[in-house]
Order: sequence, then structure tokens, then C-alpha cells
Amino acid sequence: MTLPGGVFAETYAQDHALIRTPGQWAWFVAMIAVLVLLPLFASPRFVGIANVIGITLVAVVGLQLTSGYAGQINMGQSAFMGVGGYVVGALASKLGLPFWLTLPLGGIGAALFGVVFGLAALRIKGFYLALTTIAAQYIFTFAMLKLPKEWFGRAEGLRLEPASLGGFAFDTDTRIYFLVLAMAVLMTTGAFGLARSRTGRAFVAVRDNDNAAEVIGINVFYYKVLAFFIGAFYAGIAGGLWAYYVRYVQVDQFTLWLSVWYIGMLIVGGMGSVLGAIVGTVVIRLLQELITAAGPILTELAPQLGGQIVFASMNILLGGLIVLFMIFEPRGLVHRWNIIKESYRIWPFPH
Repeated sequence: MTLPGGVFAETYAQDHALIRTPGQWAWFVAMIAVLVLLPLFASPRFVGIANVIGITLVAVVGLQLTSGYAGQINMGQSAFMGVGGYVVGALASKLGLPFWLTLPLGGIGAALFGVVFGLAALRIKGFYLALTTIAAQYIFTFAMLKLPKEWFGRAEGLRLEPASLGGFAFDTDTRIYFLVLAMAVLMTTGAFGLARSRTGRAFVAVRDNDNAAEVIGINVFYYKVLAFFIGAFYAGIAGGLWAYYVRYVQVDQFTLWLSVWYIGMLIVGGMGSVLGAIVGTVVIRLLQELITAAGPILTELAPQLGGQIVFASMNILLGGLIVLFMIFEPRGLVHRWNIIKESYRIWPFPH
């Protein structure tokens, strides 16, 4: 967090803290208050959008840890999310376990699935690693459709009862919003802490030059596998939240195209920054909702395409944004925000 000119940290604890000044604490508390009170003044549709953003945020933050910090290209985040959703769905619908137990177990199930592809990262990287993680999507789909119907329902999927705690059921958009918000804040806070820890620094060293990292004593194999484990764990938690939100899990909800959208969110927000994952998720999701809302107008403009115009417009939007950001702002929106903060710090001198 950038401090005003002339204000400096005097201890290591102050320098390590995310929130350093009373003013920053005031803004943070105000932001949390707005998020908590959002259902009181927002429309039900907007609360539903906020739920989707919160669930997506958890998955994208996990992808940021794997790809942005550790440099391991992951095109299978949607599949890991699906594994978490199915594990949660099976445990909740078949065994009747409570959500506070099924969610972490769903995250662990997805993490173990992700470790398989972390093992491959020792030998391959870049384009070939991307192809390997794409395979996760097809393995996930094939497994869910071929495993015994009594386990995961095959093509019919699984239906869940609402999550509940002490007799309070999260059975509406407004109620489950608080569960999604709590998990999003918890997982995002954990990501900030991890990125600033020894593990986070090891991830960055592996990303920048894994050969040099190994020379200085970093266990490259361990941290590559750990990056996939943590990223997939986040995806599993997001998949479990999605399962409780829609109360239905089916393979068509977790497609390869969803993983591409997640990568696009990182590019727009900024690779290698938890804040970038947050910004990219919010911006892309709001643009998606804007295009969906403009669907009737788009249909009138291109009646020959019918309902496909919305899907086509989203694809064009994503492709166009990625191209524009790779050309003009390859470090994402968060990089532009950092420039603005530095300009504020050294004002009135030019930046």
C-alpha cells in the first residue's frame, strides 16, 4: 500500500503490514461495511451478480497464485473447480455432511487432482504445460460422465439442499451472499498473506528463473507442485460455493471456455498481483453482465444470429480486450493503478 510522501515505515512489522495508516484503515473498514450492507440497498439481481463475482474471485485468485506468482500456466482451473463442486455435491447429497465440512473437503479433493498436473510441471513448461492442463478438462468431463451414477449422477448431475448453519438456511441470494462474502474475504486475505510470505517469494523465484532458484537452494519441484495444490484448492472452494449457490452440479457448468475467461481476467487485471485478480474479475464480470443486459438490443441488431449474439459478443469482447491489453497495457490495470499511486506519493513533482 503506497504511503504519502514523507511517510515511511520505521519497523519491519510496519513495512510488512498491508494496512499501515489510520486513513487506510478507515477506507478498509468503510469498504467492508459497504460489502456487508450491500443486500440492504441493492436489488436482488445485483446481489446475484455479487455472488457470482465473489465465487469467481476465489477461483481467479487461486489461478493467480499458480500462474501469476509461480509462473505455471494453468488452463484447467475450471476443471479443478468442477472437481470441488462434485465432491461437495456428493458429500452433501449422499452423506448429508454440513457445508462447513464439505467445502474444505471439496477444496482438498480438487487440490489432489491438481497435484497430478503439478508433477508434470517438473519436466515441461510453457506451451506444453498449457496443453497438459487442458487435458484436465477432458479427464474431468470423461470421469464425471463414466463413473458410477450412484457417485456423481453422470449426465444428470447432483442436486443439493441449501447450506445451513444452526437452523439458518442459505436458501436465497441474499442469505448465501454472506457465506460467499465471508469465504471470498477469507481466501483473498490468505492469498495476500501467502504472496508476502517465504512461500510467495519462492513462487516468484521459480517463475522468474527456475534454474537460478534451484541453484540458490529452492526446491523447485516442491514449489511447482505446491503452486498447483494451492491454486486447485482455491478452485475447489469456488466450485463448492457454486454448488451451494445454484444447488445443482453438472459437467456443462465447468467448461474449458470458463478457464479461458479466468486467464483473461488475470491479463486484464494484471499478472502477479492479488489485487490484479480482484480488479480483473470485477471488470470482466461486470462487462459480461452488461452484454447480457444488452442482449435484446443486440438481438434486434443481428436477428439472424438469434440468442447466439450474446455469446458471440462476449467472445469478441474477451478476445479484443486481451489483444488490447497485451499491446498497450501488458501488465494490466493494476500496473496503471500503481503508477497513479506513485504519482500521488511524489506530488507535485512530475512522474
